[in-house]
Amino acid sequence: MTRALFLLAGLAACAPAQPIKPVPGGEIGVLQQGFYVCELPGDATGPAGIRQDAQDFSVHNGSRYSTSEGRGTYLLTGDFVVMTSGPKKGQQFRQLSNNFLRELNANGKETDLRCVRRVQNNR
Repeated sequence: MTRALFLLAGLAACAPAQPIKPVPGGEIGVLQQGFYVCELPGDATGPAGIRQDAQDFSVHNGSRYSTSEGRGTYLLTGDFVVMTSGPKKGQQFRQLSNNFLRELNANGKETDLRCVRRVQNNR
C-alpha cells in the first residue's frame, strides 16, 4: 500500500501545472449564444458605429450560427473563431471578450468590423 502511495505521489509531481491544450490554437470552446450586431466605427460628428446589417448573425448551441442567408457552423479555438460552413464560411474573428468579436482579414490582421452580442443594456 505504501509503495502505491509513493508511486501516485510521484506521478502527481510530474503532472503539468496547467491543462494540456488539445489543439495548437488553444482550447476548443463555444461563443455566447445570442444575436451579434456588426458595425464599422463611426466618427465624432455622427453615430459611434455604422451598422452593417448584412454581417449580423445569431449563435446557437452546438457551434452553429445563422444569418438571413442560411445556417452554418464555426470553430472557436482559444480566441480565434473561424466560420467553417454556411454563408459566412471562411470569415475569421478574434474574440476580444465574451460578447465582442473583431473580424480578421486573410492575413490575420484585425479589420474595422466589430460584432457585439446584443444584451439587455445595448439594444
